[in-house]
Amino acid sequence: MTLPSHAGIVVIGGGIIGCSTAYHLARDHKADVVLLEQGTLTSGSTWHAAGLVGQLRSSASITRVLKYSVDLYKGLEAETGLATGWKMTGCLRLATNRDRWTEFRRLATTAGSFGVEMHLLTPQEVKAMWPLMEVDDLVGASWLPTDGQASPSDITQSLARGARMHGAKIVENVRVIGFDMENGRIRRVRTTMGDIACEKVVNCAGQWARQVGAMAGINVPLQPVKHQYIVTEKVPGLATDAPTIRDPDRRTYFKEEVGGLVMGGYEPNPQPWTTGDVPDDWAYRLFDDDFDHFEQHMVQAIARVPALEKVGVKQMINGPESFTPDGNFILGVAPECANMFVGAGFNAFGIASGGGAGWVLAQWVVDGEAPLDLWTVDIRRFAAMHRDRQWVLDRTLEAYGKHYTVAFPHEEYDSGRPRLVSPLYERLKARGAVFGSKLGWERPNWFAPDGMEPKDVYSMGRQNWFDAVGEEHRHVREAVGIFDQSSFAKYEMTGPDALKALDWLCANDVDKPAGRLTYTQLLNTRGGIEADLTVARLSDDRFYIVTGTGFRTHDLGWIADHIPAGLDVTLSDVTEDFGTLSLMGPKARDVLAAVTEADVSNAGFPFGHVREIVIAGHAVRALRVTYVGELGWELHMPIGGIGAVFDALMAAGAPFGIRPVGYRALESLRLEKGYRAWGSDITPNDTPLEAGLGWAVKLRKATDFLGRRALEALQDAPSRKVFAGFTVDAPDIVLVGRETILRNGEPVGYLTSGGYGYTLGQNIGYGYVRNAEGVDAAFLTGGVYELVVAMERTPAKIHLVPLYDRASARVKN
Repeated sequence: MTLPSHAGIVVIGGGIIGCSTAYHLARDHKADVVLLEQGTLTSGSTWHAAGLVGQLRSSASITRVLKYSVDLYKGLEAETGLATGWKMTGCLRLATNRDRWTEFRRLATTAGSFGVEMHLLTPQEVKAMWPLMEVDDLVGASWLPTDGQASPSDITQSLARGARMHGAKIVENVRVIGFDMENGRIRRVRTTMGDIACEKVVNCAGQWARQVGAMAGINVPLQPVKHQYIVTEKVPGLATDAPTIRDPDRRTYFKEEVGGLVMGGYEPNPQPWTTGDVPDDWAYRLFDDDFDHFEQHMVQAIARVPALEKVGVKQMINGPESFTPDGNFILGVAPECANMFVGAGFNAFGIASGGGAGWVLAQWVVDGEAPLDLWTVDIRRFAAMHRDRQWVLDRTLEAYGKHYTVAFPHEEYDSGRPRLVSPLYERLKARGAVFGSKLGWERPNWFAPDGMEPKDVYSMGRQNWFDAVGEEHRHVREAVGIFDQSSFAKYEMTGPDALKALDWLCANDVDKPAGRLTYTQLLNTRGGIEADLTVARLSDDRFYIVTGTGFRTHDLGWIADHIPAGLDVTLSDVTEDFGTLSLMGPKARDVLAAVTEADVSNAGFPFGHVREIVIAGHAVRALRVTYVGELGWELHMPIGGIGAVFDALMAAGAPFGIRPVGYRALESLRLEKGYRAWGSDITPNDTPLEAGLGWAVKLRKATDFLGRRALEALQDAPSRKVFAGFTVDAPDIVLVGRETILRNGEPVGYLTSGGYGYTLGQNIGYGYVRNAEGVDAAFLTGGVYELVVAMERTPAKIHLVPLYDRASARVKN
């Protein structure tokens, strides 16, 4: 086929993701699509994928994406006439220890919350389903009957035929060699067959996606890793409909294929390929067999399925797969280029993800915003450190090695640390800080008391820091604590039209006098919450914006993308220019008054205001705001002055018992107060009206803002979901989120976040109560509630107001 001179959308890459995206763009949106493939379809990594299709993830949206894949694969052959090799064999996951069994019980609860069928089986039931398996070491297994397997090449060819049937053009043996750019946008795609003008580009180039992105100045943090599996000769006695097996404690997986087994695994010592460019001509190519490296999997597999010892190996597949630094795939619009979208880095889950990823990516390309909460896979979760090839390599290999390890709550990565540290790092370390890492920043999670090793010890129950965090929590409630929150993402918006831009972007009213600050959400066109931040007005044309550490790239990109055209504004990222100390607790005013001449009385410095004050000779932007439910200030100063300000506060605070406090205490404090966390409690799937944040929306003001029309439509309709709090008295329960909410014995939702409230002495969870007929106060209060925690029911009480300081008197006085 000759290359067209123009297309609405150019998709680069003819693997399963590219073909799925082209198919959905053509089928659902009647888009003018051209797909370019440098070799032939499936010739990258699709052709040698193992083809396991699982559906359950810890995110409701990603689970929905994977369930869509299964539904698509079931019906694709009927539409296109090409077989997909889809077999709904179900999947068994094996547990050989108590921690894994607890993980599976929690996953089974999550499955119930997300509407996925999952059962827990005894070793005897597993043996009956898979007679060739040794089960003596099993505690049990999980069984997902709707999982299955497929032929990667067949699915891709079927999707490609479907794309052509709906009008997409597919051109093979054409390589992209560059882009013509103008004002940060791609205008033309340059190829070995000539140029093609376009409006949008979708980079689905698989293991070449990093290189394709780099041509447009875009970072796609991928690392190819050698992933091996074998295909055996026929195994006597193996049923053709045998379930796929995941044996995580032995780090292996199996699936039936033509009477034999496909067996591979995820080793703790993976072999990376290259940190340089992947060769352009790497089509249908593999690495040499490496049985020495693979032996660790063979030993474990034979122990599980002894029949393997007497079966010949028909073929070994040793090919590169693209992995990411956090084990999640990559979708979305690149922050560096407004019209390049990316679908890559599928961590050997490309076949399971392909159908659904193409569906949501196509919608994203057409609408310019994600159709669901896809934050966990959004390319904007990355930052500058992800351009460091060695850092990406180290972290990706660690993520690969954790692929089948037990997923303990609150577990941290170790590689590539420390990366970014505040000037207080050594001071806090000397005080027993145990650090976590967030977007490269080292942040104190908790402080080990004297005589205790400053180290996390992971477990499925209460972890070793539980009591220490309780002491920090109590200290903030009773005295005063200081948090190093320098990692906060911080931006400035300046210019004559800054207010006009923020008035359009923000759901709350930011048109306040200089010296005031506003808590607000930024909404999408559906009224969903895309960001949750604080805007401080420093002067008529200067605003200071503070948001969460992990959302730095995402929120900056959202703001930049949605500033109306033609406005005279400048948006700057000043994250590393300012250090941040949060001074919180009933004695915070006493400490602050001792280090500054400014009036910090309630009358002189009310809640919701911002002032510039001087501490230890440094100009400090003081924001009277809190995330812990106590009197407090966020103190923002030039980063070079944070050490002097910290020392002054510690010295002045000594008579009041000041002490540093970590993020784990911050989390328990905010749970008691009912403050929402973006990414869990509030997401692009949730509106402020559903989340109980309608008070922070300027609907009464005759000002248009992004998302207003969607909220106005919702105002007049009955609410189908409402955010609520829950408490559980049982002390041995551990809430982590995704636990099912039962009302009168029937599921009505699941927890979005959970933890322990030390002041209350109770477990606390939050989530949305849902009902298709509508959710009102009578419905909420008229039921008996339970939570399903690791498949066990426990009584719960519902709460529709904050559990702590309901009137916020402690915050505002």
